[in-house]
Amino acid sequence: MNKADLVEALEGRLGGKKAASDAIEAIFDVIIREVAHGGKVGITGFGTFERVDRAARTGRNPRTGDSVKIESTAVPKFRPGTAFKLYVAEPATLPKSGPAAARAAAGTAAEVRAQAEAAIAAAKKKSSGRKSA
Repeated sequence: MNKADLVEALEGRLGGKKAASDAIEAIFDVIIREVAHGGKVGITGFGTFERVDRAARTGRNPRTGDSVKIESTAVPKFRPGTAFKLYVAEPATLPKSGPAAARAAAGTAAEVRAQAEAAIAAAKKKSSGRKSA
């Protein structure tokens, strides 16, 4: 899925292609600006965007084998949230309706994780039962 596909997928929810495109652009702009200034953007149920500083190091030119100095730099990093990781590991656990990245009520994170892990275990057990049959 690319940006145009994302706009198309959100078009119905946000009332038009222009509104969807503007929303995506605004979200990307805020995330990029915050991370570029050294901040962190955490989206519950999705993940965290942050800036990471890489130290200077010595690399190797693969063509010639010569040592090359690589300067220190800052790069963006994304760490997926627990729910996101669980859904990717077992897509069958995605909710049939409603948002996949909805914010859970306070104090329910352990419950949500336990339910997701139980659903993953059940799905794995079910799929392993099919393979051996």
